[in-house]
Amino acid sequence: MTSRRKFGVKSEVSEEKEEYVTPNGYELEKHLTHGSVTYTHVNEVWPNVYIGNEEIAKDRYKLKTMGVTHILNTAEGEWNSVDTGAEYYRDMDVHYLGITAEDVPTFNLSQYFYSAAEHIHQTLRNPQNKLLIHCVMGRSRSATLFLAFLMIYENMTVVDAIDHVKRRRRIIPNWGFLKQLRELDTHLLEQRRAQNTRADESTDT
Repeated sequence: MTSRRKFGVKSEVSEEKEEYVTPNGYELEKHLTHGSVTYTHVNEVWPNVYIGNEEIAKDRYKLKTMGVTHILNTAEGEWNSVDTGAEYYRDMDVHYLGITAEDVPTFNLSQYFYSAAEHIHQTLRNPQNKLLIHCVMGRSRSATLFLAFLMIYENMTVVDAIDHVKRRRRIIPNWGFLKQLRELDTHLLEQRRAQNTRADESTDT
């Protein structure tokens, strides 16, 4: 079984630094491209979680050898999509979920942030499960939704999440998706600070 230590996963989330501010779009794009690994078809980015492209998603033999039990296709639909579906994996005992999303800056991928994060979270509750998240190239749609999962369920900032993934896979979310991740980052920071304030007030009383 893959060790969580291999992925630098902390057993306890460190308290957020008060001085952290969500970076602007230019800073985030620059940070995203610095120090990334070479692009490959698939990479394990978290214990039992893989991000990959269309080629790996359609290679049933490879998926079997990897032991993949769950597939999240973030590129269903008619435009720039991967046309697999549950029927494609009917003889593999694989749980399939598809999301219709376009890899264009104007597409509202944030509508799926919480539902996709919940799906990933529930899948990983069983340590025997192995999840492949993919789109066409495995760099924008799938990467964005996994970054959102790390932010929502692992309490990472958008910078922490990008740092974690880019050391394991070359990802390039489009600028519209980065904007949506920045908005999620701001929302989560405000939410956590409000919770900390309430906790401090209850301790004082």
